[in-house]
Amino acid sequence: MAGSRNNVSSSPSTLGKLLKGVRSREGWTLKEMSARSGIPVSTLSKIEHDRLTLSYDKLQSLSQRLGMRMSELFAEPDRDAAQPVTGRRSLSDIAGAVRVETPNYDYYYLCTELRRKRMVPVVTKIRARSAEQFGDLVRHSGEEFLYVLSGSIVVQTEFYDPVTLGPGQALYIDSSMGHAYLAAEGCDEAEVLGVMSSAGEEELMESLLSLHEEQRQVAAVNENAPAPSRRTGKGR
Repeated sequence: MAGSRNNVSSSPSTLGKLLKGVRSREGWTLKEMSARSGIPVSTLSKIEHDRLTLSYDKLQSLSQRLGMRMSELFAEPDRDAAQPVTGRRSLSDIAGAVRVETPNYDYYYLCTELRRKRMVPVVTKIRARSAEQFGDLVRHSGEEFLYVLSGSIVVQTEFYDPVTLGPGQALYIDSSMGHAYLAAEGCDEAEVLGVMSSAGEEELMESLLSLHEEQRQVAAVNENAPAPSRRTGKGR
């Protein structure tokens, strides 16, 4: 059968496979990577066998201690740099996605084994309901397409009035325009498919990952902010 000659792997890339690839590329044992990353050997083993994932904070700490950018954790080495990109494909699902957790969002990066992508597909679960939770409008290079899978969202943009989108509705915007996605009133969590495009994948990934950090910092500030004082209204 012609299909049997397709040598493109259909195995989805996971955080475990990506970390194992980093370790293999550097020639480190689990013990050596544990010493460099500060993560116990038993934990690293569970991650490599896809029995455990890492939060955004742990991913950030890991990349810093290994001396690499976070975007390098989301792509395997480019073994065919000299060859033109033709006929490639990637099969992916939510179970095999690389997950990044923030207080208000869960991001599931799909098809992470492909390099030199012009698009970055991400399934996002949105819980933030207000501009205060979200923080400042975000901007990054390229353009993006958004399709609502479930729930409903409010899209706030720099130059347009807010718009509410429900399942089956879509949006296409210039990503350099300030924008924010919030769960609509009455919706506990919305799920959307986003596809971001840019001329340079690594630069786009760096922008997206820096946004995750900003969102984490905003959520931390909101969580630690003192509750407003309440006046009893008794006597003057």
